[in-house]
Amino acid sequence: MSTPRADTHALADPAMAALHDATTPTDADLAALHARLESRADADLDVVYRTVDSPVGPLLLAATDAGLVRVAFAVEDHDAVLQTLADRVGPRILRAPGRLDAAAREVEEYFAGRRHSFDLPLDLRLSAGFRRLVQEHLPHIGFGSTASYAQVAVAVGNPGAVRAVGTACATNPLPVVVPCHRVLRSDGSLGGYVGGLDAKRTLLTLETAA
Repeated sequence: MSTPRADTHALADPAMAALHDATTPTDADLAALHARLESRADADLDVVYRTVDSPVGPLLLAATDAGLVRVAFAVEDHDAVLQTLADRVGPRILRAPGRLDAAAREVEEYFAGRRHSFDLPLDLRLSAGFRRLVQEHLPHIGFGSTASYAQVAVAVGNPGAVRAVGTACATNPLPVVVPCHRVLRSDGSLGGYVGGLDAKRTLLTLETAA
C-alpha cells in the first residue's frame, strides 16, 4: 500500500532559507537542518513502523507517540495492518526504523533468550472493554509459564467468560510482547493463535528452553 508522508515544507523553514543563502554550509549547518526537519516530520506523524526478522518470520512493529501499538505476523498481511492503522489511528504513516530501535532490540533479545519481559511503553487504544482487560492481564503470566483460558477468565473476575478470553487473545494487537501465546486450552492443547499454531509452538518452546 502507499502510506502518507509528512510534508516538511523545507524551503519555508528559516534554517533552510539560511542554508540556501550560504555559499559554503558547514557540517554543523547541515546537521542542525537535518535534526530540525526530522523533528518537524516526526511531529506530523500518526504511526511509524519497521519490520524485524524473527524465528517466526518477519514481524511488523508499529508505534505512536504513546508507545508500541501493533505487532503483526507475516500471515496477517502487513499492508492490510497498516491500512487498518491508517483508518483507526491516523493516516500519516511512515516507515522509520530508527524510531523503533528500542522495540526491535527488545524483540531480538527475547528471541535470543536474553529477555523474559518487555519494558516498552504500549499504546493499547486498539482494544477496549473486556478484551483490553484480558490483554492487560496477559503479561502477568510469567515467561515459561502457561495458563488456561478458564484460569485467565477467573483471574480477570469473570469465570464464565472463557470464550470471551479466547476472543481477546485472538484479537490481541501486540502478540509476542503481550504474551497471548501462553494461554492454552484446559486440556493443555494449544488452542488458536493469530500467528498460526507453528508460531505459538515455537514461542512456547523458546521460553521453556531458555
